[in-house]
Amino acid sequence: MNEKQPVSRTLLLERGSCSQRLALMEAVARACGIASRVRGLLVDGRFWYTRFPRLRPFIPHQVMLAWPEFQLDSRWVSVSELYGDLDTLQKAGRFANDGGETLFDAVARTAVDWDGLTCSSCDLSGYVLADLGYFSCRDVLFRTHGQTLCLPVRIPADIIMSRWAA
Repeated sequence: MNEKQPVSRTLLLERGSCSQRLALMEAVARACGIASRVRGLLVDGRFWYTRFPRLRPFIPHQVMLAWPEFQLDSRWVSVSELYGDLDTLQKAGRFANDGGETLFDAVARTAVDWDGLTCSSCDLSGYVLADLGYFSCRDVLFRTHGQTLCLPVRIPADIIMSRWAA
């Protein structure tokens, strides 16, 4: 829940939210000399209702998402396409955002399409409330737009969600 959690802390805890694990991917890429950036997306909170049905009243109406991209062969590649192009990945079935599979897990097996460029079962564009553009790193995104949860809410949310199997 803490978007500014250092990658070192995520490694120490051996767990993290989707976003914290995506931050880890970004850090590893940069350490290997691969440029990265993030696309800021404001996602409708209803997107997480099926995954966390008992927490529905506590899910914010909109959630800030830092979706990473990596510069490979002189072009920017979304984390959605690291395991294959969206057309190929869409054949693996849709991401339902329920049960144990997270966005972080889903990108390895199926298309996660925030722009509506693939099949309707992979299209998550209906949940995008706003595209905030590209930022040099997640820290700049969250410094510019803030985190989804304010500190007094984030602390208990971190405690609850850290016990949730991801």
